[in-house]
Amino acid sequence: MDKVTLAKDILKLVGGSENVQGVTHCATRLRFRVSQSDKVKKGELEQHPDILKVVESSGQLQVVIGSHVSDVYQEIERQGQFNDDHSVGKSEQKQTILSKVFALISGSLTPLIPAFAGAGLMKALLIVLENLHILTPESGTYAVLAAAGNAVFYFLPILLGVTIARVLGANPYVAGAIGAALLEPNFTALREAGNVVSFIGIPVPLLDYASSIFPIFIAVSLFAFIERNLKKVIHKNIQIFAVPFLSILITVPLTTMLVGPFGVYLGTWLGDLVNYLINSSHIVSGIIIGGSWSFLVLFGLHWAMVPIILENLKSGSDLIVPLAAASVAAQMGIALGVFLKTKDKDMKALSGSTFLSAILSGITEPILYGIILRHRKTMIYMVVAGAIGGALIAIFNVKLVVFNFFLNVFTFPAQSPMILYILGIVITIVIAAVLPIIFGYELKHQQKKEDNATNKELETNESIMSPLSGQVKALQQVGDVVFSSEAMGKGIAIEPSQGEVVAPVDGVISVTMESGHAVGMISKKGAEILIHVGIDTVKLDGKYFTCLVNQGDDVKQGQPLIKFELDKIIEAGFQTTTPIVITNSDQYEHIDAVVPVEEQIQKNEDLLNLKKKS
Repeated sequence: MDKVTLAKDILKLVGGSENVQGVTHCATRLRFRVSQSDKVKKGELEQHPDILKVVESSGQLQVVIGSHVSDVYQEIERQGQFNDDHSVGKSEQKQTILSKVFALISGSLTPLIPAFAGAGLMKALLIVLENLHILTPESGTYAVLAAAGNAVFYFLPILLGVTIARVLGANPYVAGAIGAALLEPNFTALREAGNVVSFIGIPVPLLDYASSIFPIFIAVSLFAFIERNLKKVIHKNIQIFAVPFLSILITVPLTTMLVGPFGVYLGTWLGDLVNYLINSSHIVSGIIIGGSWSFLVLFGLHWAMVPIILENLKSGSDLIVPLAAASVAAQMGIALGVFLKTKDKDMKALSGSTFLSAILSGITEPILYGIILRHRKTMIYMVVAGAIGGALIAIFNVKLVVFNFFLNVFTFPAQSPMILYILGIVITIVIAAVLPIIFGYELKHQQKKEDNATNKELETNESIMSPLSGQVKALQQVGDVVFSSEAMGKGIAIEPSQGEVVAPVDGVISVTMESGHAVGMISKKGAEILIHVGIDTVKLDGKYFTCLVNQGDDVKQGQPLIKFELDKIIEAGFQTTTPIVITNSDQYEHIDAVVPVEEQIQKNEDLLNLKKKS
């Protein structure tokens, strides 16, 4: 599906642009803050064929769609006519303080992911070039590249000021100016000179705010509170200059005297606490982090660890990321193991492509949502392999020396010692790959389905794919005796979740209706298929239906045949249960459903197996 249509679908299902307070994105998911959660059609979002998963966590609705998320995000911004400062009123949902804190951290950090990733790779490249003696720190080339890699982290208070303010609904550029004040050369020179400074007689602690995280979070939260209240008391005609002036006048001194130092100390305390726990039992920490990290990713909570990781790097190195990388490697290994184990063509294509993508990009959500959550037996393998890998990396005492939050082949130099880190990752991938190969990756009823699929070519003459997405129904459940009695032929029915019918096979259109509610076709192998959308929908006289083909057209499997407005048909009082009938059933020995009744199916998945009479 193209990004325009996907963005339109998502906006509609989250309750429309008027229900969106804010939207950001990370590497694979859209992150919505909605005003009213009951307006979100979560079930329909989860059933959408281009959406991997829907997660509600930390006050956010997270829609996982994959690595093309940035293109869809831009289209959603355009269609919703949002801007950088949009805030559509206060949410009616009650959130805990902890949920609000997590939402603020993740919503502020995720827009900076591309900058982090690019700068992190640049710093890793410099390490490689220096170790190969291609560049030295004294050269001009090294200095230019180092500036490119260091700038994002040095000026992080400015960038974070902008993103934090957007989440809080404050002016992002004033917030950026507050962050810049902490890095202003005349102010930083006072610390470097060792001067004692006061502001209106109050001592000002001179600390290093470069690359800091917590001071700007607290400072901008204070600024947002001040700005909001100033707007209540200052006349609208002078707000444009009075509010920013007073906000800066109040916030910057308070930040340098109180908020900033508290933020620095808070970051140091949290980092020391986490590192103390890790160092107290490095191996146990490796087992816990390596085995459980993917569950943080599952709910989008892993970004809350970024401030601590960055604070650790200010002191030289971090222990968290290498241990967490074991969990990511375990997901990669499961994809590889499923690829080697499965005989199902679709699963082989999915597992192979997601493994390759993960190795190159470090993005494993498609593996997590597309394979591991679908085949939950593999979740055990992920925990076991991740825990073993985390313990190994802990034993090897691997540390992150330059920031990078993605595990891929290009970020190996960010870890030290690199060779031992690579060894730990490779062992983890191998363990995770071997487990599904030996023990399988499906539960018994899933394995039976795959075994049937493996032998499908021997048992059947033709496979009919699903023309719709929705819930499978027995033909006898259809509220029309013509279909339920099998007078028209044997088959199956689907309760649709989306308003599109696609061709279930390659073939020729044999029947179209002026009302657009039904279509018949003949497959290349001779199956005569009737798809009838809804019960008595002929009475609508074509309203809410658009037929996209004509009688005699050659069509390919998966090609759209009919578009229909599902919600409006239901509102008009009609049942939308759709029979899919083989009208020449007498020519077949068996017409068997692949998917059990009441289970969900997506269009283009196997629906019926046909075996002709000999």
